[in-house]
Amino acid sequence: MAKDTKERILDEALRQFSQKGYDGTNIRELTASLGLVKSSMYKHYKSKEEIWNSLLDRMIAYYNERFGSAENLPPVPDTLDELTAMTMRMVDITVHDERIVMTRKLLSIEQYRDDRARQLATKHFLTGLTEMFTYIFDGMMKKGLLRNDDPKMLAFAYTAPISALIHLCDREPEKTEEALAQIKAFSRHFIKTYGSDRNE
Repeated sequence: MAKDTKERILDEALRQFSQKGYDGTNIRELTASLGLVKSSMYKHYKSKEEIWNSLLDRMIAYYNERFGSAENLPPVPDTLDELTAMTMRMVDITVHDERIVMTRKLLSIEQYRDDRARQLATKHFLTGLTEMFTYIFDGMMKKGLLRNDDPKMLAFAYTAPISALIHLCDREPEKTEEALAQIKAFSRHFIKTYGSDRNE
């Protein structure tokens, strides 16, 4: 039961932090929303800061499980169509998984306050994506699927508009389906632009 309560606390903390920010969330409201008293909360977490750090730890594990990590990168696609399919699977999780959506909002708010949030925001919004797709595009070039080019520059070119459209989904959820269609169309345009002549 203790583990269940700890997870419930983190789930509710994520919800409140993503809406009100760290400073705007207080322990009294957090415990009340869970039907707990402060003393019960402190049996599991000594402070709001400990809840915050535990939440970030859980977020890192959750992201790595779903998207891979530097030690566990996704397989390089064998066809150009597989690149679009893989991209859309990742994007679908990114915009529809409630925990990931709330985490992205939390990092967007807290990156200016907390050093660890800033580092994670940079990793998840920029460097992690760039490194993953640099690896993927380098592998696709070696397979003859993409024209020889700088894979890191291609990764920047590919991920930047996709990231912008994902953040649009966060700000204006009613535009999600339109944004997903744009991402799919962009991926196909990218393939048409950078695909190897051998694929024509």
